[in-house]
Amino acid sequence: MSKTKKTPADIASAKRASWQKKASEELRGAPLESLTKTTAEGIDIAPLYTSEDAEGLPHMGSLPGEAPFLRGPRASMYTHRPWTIRQYAGFSTAEETNNFFRSALNAGQKGLSVAFDLATHRGYDSDHERVRGDVGKAGVAIDTVEDMKRLFDGIPLDSMSVSMTMNGAVLPVLASFIVAAEEQGVPAEKISGTIQNDILKEFMVRNTYIYPPSPSMRIVADIIEHTASNMPKFNSISISGYHMQEAGANLVQELAFTIADGLEYVKVATDRGLPVDSFAPRLSFFFCIGMNFFMEAAKLRAARYLWSHWMEKLFQPQDERSIMLRTHCQTSGASLSEQDAYNNIIRTTIEALAATLGGTQSLHTNSFDEAIGLPTAFSARIARNTQLILQNETGITDTVDPLAGSYYVENLTAEMIEKADALITEIQEMGGMTIAVQEGLPKREIEKMATARQARIDSGAQVIVGVNKFTPEDDIAVDVLEIDNDAVREKQMAALQSIRERRDDDAVTAALAAISTAATTQTGNLLSLAIDAMRVRATVGEVSQILTDVFGRYSGKPEVVKNIYQEAYGGGPAIDAVKASFQKFQDETSEVPKLYMAKLGQDGHDRGAKVIASAFGDFGIEVDVGTLFQTPEEAADTAIETGAHIIGVSSLAAGHKTLLPELVQHLKEKGAEDILVICGGIIPQQDYQFLLDAGVAAIFGPGTPVPDAACTTLDAATDNMRRMHNYRKDRLSS
Repeated sequence: MSKTKKTPADIASAKRASWQKKASEELRGAPLESLTKTTAEGIDIAPLYTSEDAEGLPHMGSLPGEAPFLRGPRASMYTHRPWTIRQYAGFSTAEETNNFFRSALNAGQKGLSVAFDLATHRGYDSDHERVRGDVGKAGVAIDTVEDMKRLFDGIPLDSMSVSMTMNGAVLPVLASFIVAAEEQGVPAEKISGTIQNDILKEFMVRNTYIYPPSPSMRIVADIIEHTASNMPKFNSISISGYHMQEAGANLVQELAFTIADGLEYVKVATDRGLPVDSFAPRLSFFFCIGMNFFMEAAKLRAARYLWSHWMEKLFQPQDERSIMLRTHCQTSGASLSEQDAYNNIIRTTIEALAATLGGTQSLHTNSFDEAIGLPTAFSARIARNTQLILQNETGITDTVDPLAGSYYVENLTAEMIEKADALITEIQEMGGMTIAVQEGLPKREIEKMATARQARIDSGAQVIVGVNKFTPEDDIAVDVLEIDNDAVREKQMAALQSIRERRDDDAVTAALAAISTAATTQTGNLLSLAIDAMRVRATVGEVSQILTDVFGRYSGKPEVVKNIYQEAYGGGPAIDAVKASFQKFQDETSEVPKLYMAKLGQDGHDRGAKVIASAFGDFGIEVDVGTLFQTPEEAADTAIETGAHIIGVSSLAAGHKTLLPELVQHLKEKGAEDILVICGGIIPQQDYQFLLDAGVAAIFGPGTPVPDAACTTLDAATDNMRRMHNYRKDRLSS
C-alpha cells in the first residue's frame, strides 16, 4: 500500500508535538501549562506560537496604506519619511520655552508640542489666587496673545507643525494661537498642527476639565466645525489614550476607551449636521507606550483596524482618509522610577522602539528624570537623541511593518482586536462614551486596574528593576530643574497689568458679552467668538470665566475602589506589620486612624492619591478623599471638619514647596497642629529637608511600597497623638 502524503498542516502538528515533548522533559514534571502567562488584559501568552496559530486570523492579508490600515496608514511608511520627532515641552515663561524650542529644532527635532501650566489648563490667569503654586511649574504660562507670540517668536508658523495639549481652556488658548499666527502674517488656512481637545478623557482620568460634560462637548463640536471650515491643515482633536494608561488602564482598556471616545466625537459632529468626510480626515490619536513591548506594537496595529471597522460600521464615510487612524505616541511616564533613575533611559528606548515598530506617525520620548522633577536640558537631549539614533542607526526604517508575519505579534494583534471590540460594543450598547463617562464606568475600571497593579509591584509579583528587585546599594544623585514659581508669577502678573492698561476695555467687554450670549442661546460658534475676544486682548481667564458664568464649573465626585489592593497583594510580613501598627494606634488612642486625602492646586492627576486611599482603606484606616483643586486653607478646613488625624497630599506638578508649607501654616493658625501632614509623589529628594523643616511629617517618593508608607504613617500618627496628649496634659497641670 502507498503511504498517504502528509499535508503541511500534518507536518506542522507533528513538529509542535515534538516541541511539546521536549519542553515537557525540560520542565521535569511540571505541567507545560505552567509556562503560559496571563496579562493584566486577560490575554494568555503561550510559550510558543507557530504557523498554526496564525491560520484564519481575520485581520491577516492587508497591506500598508490600504484599509483597514492595520500595517500602517501610508503605503511607504518610514521608508519614504520617518516619524516626526515631536518632543513635548514647556516650562516657566514663554521666552524661556521659546529658547528651549529653538535649541531643540536646531538639534534635529522636527515638530513642536506645547505643555501648558496647570493654571492655563484650568482657565485661570496667572494672577488668580487659586493658582499661586502652579504658575509656570508643569508647563508654560499663557495668559494672552502676547504670551503666545513670545512663545513662537522666530518660529515660522506657516512651516512648523505645532501640537498643543489643551482641553479645559481650549477655546482661549487655541484662539490665542490662531491670532498669534495671524499677527505673524500666517493665515489660519496655512496653520498645521493639532489641538488635543479631548474632554471625555479629562472626565475619566486627567481631570483638567472646567465645564460640565454637555457644554464641554458643545465646545468640542464648535472647534471641529470652525477648523473644518477655516483650517484645512489642522487636526481638530487628538483623541488621547495616553493619560488612561498613565492613570492605570491596561492596554485593552486604553485601546477600547480611546476608540470609543473618537466615535463619540464623530457622532457629536455629525449630529450637528457636519458631513463626516468634512472633518474626520483631520482627527488624530495619541497613545501611551509602556514596557510590554510586543503588546504595545500590536496595540497600534489593532487600533488602526478597529477605527477603520467602527467608522465604516457607524458612519459610512466615502473618503478613505476618514477611516485612517493616524497617531502620535509618547513613552510612558508611569513606567519611570525615581530609584536608579538612569534605568529610565533604557525603558524609554524600549518603549520608543515599540512605538515605531507599531507604526506611529510622531513620537515624544520622556526624559529619564521625569519621575523626580522637571526635565533638564541634559536629560531632554538624551531623550531626543534616542529617536535620532533609532531613525539613523538601527535600520528599522528600511522596511514597512517589520513585525508583520510574526506568529506571536499577529496573535497578540488579533487578541487586542477581539477584546477591545467587545468593550467598544458594550459602550455603544450603553448609548456611547458620554453616558459611560457620566455613569463612571471607565474611571472605575481604570482605578481598579491601577490599584491592583500597585499591589503586584509592592508584593514583588511584578518586577521593576531598581525598585523592588536588583536595587542599587547607593542611589545616584540626579540634577533637577528648579523653577522659581514666585518669579514667574510676578512676571506674568506684571505683563497682565500692562495689557489691561493698554487695551480697549469696551471692545473686550463687547467680545466677552458676545461669547456669553452664544453660550446662553446655543447659537454661534464659540471658537470664532473667542478669536475675536483674544484679538482685542481678552485674557484666558476672562474668556474662561464668562463661560463659567453660563455653564458653571464642574466638580467630580471622588470615589474610591475597595477590596482591590489587599486581594491583589495577598498576605505576608509587610501586611502583618501594617496590622501591628494599626493595632498600636488603636491601643494608644482608642480611635480608628483617619486620613484625609487631598489634592492641592490645579493638579488633576489623582492616580497616586486614589491608590493610596484605596489601599489604606483596605488596611482598616478610615479614609476621606477631598475634591480636586483645593487651596491649602480649604484642605485644612475640611480635614478639621472630618476629624482627620492625618492629611495626605499627592503632588505631581512641582507645586509642593509653595502649597505644603501653606497647608501646615493654616493648620497651626486654626489650632489644629495635631493633624499630621504627609506627602508623596514626584518630589525631588533635594526638596525633602525644606518640606520637613516646614512641618511635613513624612515624604514618600515614587516607588515607595504602600505597606511601608502605611506603617510609617500610622507609627508617626501614634507618636504624634501621644506627644499631643502629653502636651495638653502638661498645659492643664500648669
